Amino acid sequence: MFTIGAKVIMSDNNSANTATQKQVVLTGAQPTGRLHLGNYLGAALNWKKMQDDYTCFFMIANQHAITVPTVAAELRKNTYSCLAQYMACGLDPAKSSLFAQSQVIGHTELAWILGCLCPLGQLERMTQFKDKAKKQISVGAGLLYYPALMAADILLYNAHVVPVGEDQKQHLEITRDLADKFNATYSPTFNVPAPFIGKAGARVMSLQNPTSKMSKSDPNQAGTVYIVDTDDVIRKKIMSAVTDSEGSIRADAENKPGVTNLISIYSAVTGTSVADIEAEFAGKGYGDFKKAVADAVVAMLSPIRTRYEELVSQKDYLDSVLKAGAEAAQRAANRTLSKVYRKVGFLQ
Repeated sequence: MFTIGAKVIMSDNNSANTATQKQVVLTGAQPTGRLHLGNYLGAALNWKKMQDDYTCFFMIANQHAITVPTVAAELRKNTYSCLAQYMACGLDPAKSSLFAQSQVIGHTELAWILGCLCPLGQLERMTQFKDKAKKQISVGAGLLYYPALMAADILLYNAHVVPVGEDQKQHLEITRDLADKFNATYSPTFNVPAPFIGKAGARVMSLQNPTSKMSKSDPNQAGTVYIVDTDDVIRKKIMSAVTDSEGSIRADAENKPGVTNLISIYSAVTGTSVADIEAEFAGKGYGDFKKAVADAVVAMLSPIRTRYEELVSQKDYLDSVLKAGAEAAQRAANRTLSKVYRKVGFLQ
């Protein structure tokens, strides 16, 4: 996922575009539960803004989700919940294609072809694979093959731009390598996708451990604000956020990480500059500042939670959104896969 204030770093292999064509954006996230404030400010809010300027494919990566142990019923439930949260955050099925990865034929087929071009050592060096392999007693081959599937997700739609977080930059580099390698081995076929990366320091940190990113896996859930939290829960979490004993409201990431994190959140939510925030709360206490941050976050997230609660109970409607999104995605995937099959020599 990308972060606030992100800028597009364009690739050099976009000559196939004309000025009248919108560039293609592909992004996805695993349906692993509730989105948190960092996900919204760093990703979904920007995705919403991109819909008018790009041809957008927003994928729920449920095939990636089974690279670690899952429960089938929970995966289905989380897929619907993920879609409802995306839509509540402003993703519009009338503007973009929203679909589950498993609903489109082509992701795993292209992953196999790309995997045959990818050196094993390159997969084994992936940081996420090494980190997750240490935590699991039994590691499936799917975890190793994850980057090849991610590359297929992106190249299947010939994406030009891919929003990524710091933890996915390495995987996108494999995607770019494989696009180059396929183009060189067969003939020019794929755009070499460019990352959409946020500016350093724009991450939302844990309210309880402000030296670590806000995370769904944080053992202290008081540090994570979810977009579906009630107003009271949001206020309680922010009012109990870790600060320091100094008492001044100023940004200093090294010496005042907790206060700096709250300033960053308030700035992102209200659009107020850090300098103006420091001036506004000069001479005031942490209690007053936390209350202002809580009020701003509640005002932003409350309508999202209300919309989510409306959507998540409408399974038939969510199914219709996924079906329409998958049909649009399938048309794009078919065009790419047909071209790839012909170039590698597969009968169709």
